[in-house]
Amino acid sequence: MTPDKDKSVQRNNLWAPWRIRYIQGLSQKSPCFLCDYIQTPERDRDNLVLWRTGRCLVVFNRFPYNNGHLLIATLRHIPTLREADPEERRDMMNLICDSQQVLSEAISPHGFNVGANFGRCAGAGLPGHMHIHVVPRWDGDTNFMAVCGGTDVISQGMTELYDRLIELSRQHHLPGRQT
Repeated sequence: MTPDKDKSVQRNNLWAPWRIRYIQGLSQKSPCFLCDYIQTPERDRDNLVLWRTGRCLVVFNRFPYNNGHLLIATLRHIPTLREADPEERRDMMNLICDSQQVLSEAISPHGFNVGANFGRCAGAGLPGHMHIHVVPRWDGDTNFMAVCGGTDVISQGMTELYDRLIELSRQHHLPGRQT
């Protein structure tokens, strides 16, 4: 076979049935899933909302870059940090620390990426509702699957980790230090 023919024979499929909710969600009636979550506290477990404070919400990213990927969002629908008041910014920073604490105990990452994307051109999938990503990282977590296959492998079910983080949150009285 020629090299070109070899490429046409290769298959790059990975079974990921959870992605259909993302695809279907692109056409949802509601423009902001975070606002939906904020307005339905009775569905926190279904929505994988880990914590609520007076100003913010911490929720699992349903389409994670890595196991334990959390989103920290203001309760107010604001697009950037500039619109956040000092108490909201302080609450978000405290929640980043608390998230790192509980994730460290639950899944022992070697480090974290913490960041935000402002505007669709900067990678924001939900540009109107500001949120911060907390992504656990491990030495070597960019392995052959990501490099060669263009595929990330998430090694644990979200509800399993959600239950563990809820348990640890209760043990450590987290989130703490909220404004």
